[in-house]
Amino acid sequence: MGPLYPFAEMFEEMNKRDLDFWGITKFHKVMSNPYDNIYGYLPEHIQSHFIAVRQSMLKSVEFQRYWKTRPKIKSYADAVGKHESIFTKLFNDAGFKWGCYVDTTALEELTHYPLMITPLKIIEEYKCPIFKRRTFFQPILDLISYSDANQGLQLLEYLQKNTKYDVSMVWENIIRSCNMADIKNALSLNYILPSEYILCKPKPQKLALVMHIYFEDLIEYCYNYALSMPAEADIYITSDKEEKCKEIEKKFKQGPWYNVKVILIENRGRDVSSLLVGFKPYAEQYDLVCFMHDKKVTQLDYGSKGQAFSDRCFENMLGSKEYVSNIIDLFDKNPFLGLLCPPPPNHADFYITIGCEWGPNFKITKQLSEKLELNCSIKEEKEPVAPLGTMFWFRTKAMKKLFDYDWDYDDFPKEPNKIDGTLLHAIERIYPFVVQDAGFYSALVLTEKNARTEWSHLLYMLRELNIRVFAAYGLNNLNSLMETINYYIYHPELDGPVPNLRFLLKQKIKAKTPKPVWALLKKIYHIFGGKKWVG
Repeated sequence: MGPLYPFAEMFEEMNKRDLDFWGITKFHKVMSNPYDNIYGYLPEHIQSHFIAVRQSMLKSVEFQRYWKTRPKIKSYADAVGKHESIFTKLFNDAGFKWGCYVDTTALEELTHYPLMITPLKIIEEYKCPIFKRRTFFQPILDLISYSDANQGLQLLEYLQKNTKYDVSMVWENIIRSCNMADIKNALSLNYILPSEYILCKPKPQKLALVMHIYFEDLIEYCYNYALSMPAEADIYITSDKEEKCKEIEKKFKQGPWYNVKVILIENRGRDVSSLLVGFKPYAEQYDLVCFMHDKKVTQLDYGSKGQAFSDRCFENMLGSKEYVSNIIDLFDKNPFLGLLCPPPPNHADFYITIGCEWGPNFKITKQLSEKLELNCSIKEEKEPVAPLGTMFWFRTKAMKKLFDYDWDYDDFPKEPNKIDGTLLHAIERIYPFVVQDAGFYSALVLTEKNARTEWSHLLYMLRELNIRVFAAYGLNNLNSLMETINYYIYHPELDGPVPNLRFLLKQKIKAKTPKPVWALLKKIYHIFGGKKWVG
């Protein structure tokens, strides 16, 4: 995407050079061969997003032959292995001269891939006129293997603050075409907001708090958090019995709000029907809505586990009046933000949530997306950026398609309900995809206090897992550990992780050895009676 500097400057400079073909940026030589090209390694080459070919090469026999002999390209790996990574060397070896507008030769020791790994450096110091769209959705493992993976966020902020480039073109493109989990990870869409002071007084918005209260003993708890909403917000409370509705109304009328409405709903569909059926007639009146519900987790052995889940949701959605003001301001400053969720739970029995976000719900969520005619990427291997716990802030126009669907209480399962795998759990996971289909993104938000404890907990969990993984598979980086563990998962005939050190050593040697040489070594090894090689 670009240009950040006029292309005229680039063409003026390149017209001075005696070249047969040229590009904007290059990929430095790498001795591994992940794309299986003819050389057995990745030669230095022009990146194929921009290649200019002059008449001297365009009319040559070699150029015509190249295109006539190209095999069918069926994948990204084919595009790199059978074209991009070999194009420059083939024509250079045939006597054609090449060059790049952005000469990153001085960065070879820093990175093999300057456009992706150091985008700000080559924009600021080398006046690179383009940036890579993929920076905003590149799988985080590819980045964290070579850096601290903050390129996407840094680049987006730089474009906003230091250029006239319209970043809405970035947002519109990636939201329309990419997976939300990849966008969220690449751009670190996790907001940490203060709960004791206001960053900036938000612009006036039409606000509503929608809250479903089922448990009478939690009315006071819900009311105390509702007090974080400003007086100008409208308050909607749903419940399933008239007696509870009267008690709720009596309590909430004590609050500072000008408009409190208590709605009697059927005891079917729980908090989901509260929002999609009970609140539906009023939804279009508002710009922003916070949706909450009382929460008890009865299937676990101790109530403290479920209570912590509830507190986690309420604190990160309605932590204080100041915090709510900061959330409203966040939506105002980020026009593509459509859904704001608390972080998923990871304590006690909820630990499995991280890595098992879909649970048994992917298939029914996918079916629901087809019913709603959503046009966005939903993949089982990518986690949904969803409000697990079904409490969230949202922009109403981002959720329009879900409200427009003709929901009825009969659509939802009768009580008693299953603890997982129902339509309710599919809807819990469909929210971010509805929002993405409407052209908005989803993100997580934490209070600064919760962020402190979350950092400690996640670091502790990672450390304890690493201690055990390193003991079994040897010391290594994340990418190599994952490859090793995957190997044993897909080769169950091997008896555990031994010999892990030998396997890791072999992988490193293989990565540095040209493919023909590696094949020859394997033949020699087998000729002299070597054991069957792993891999």
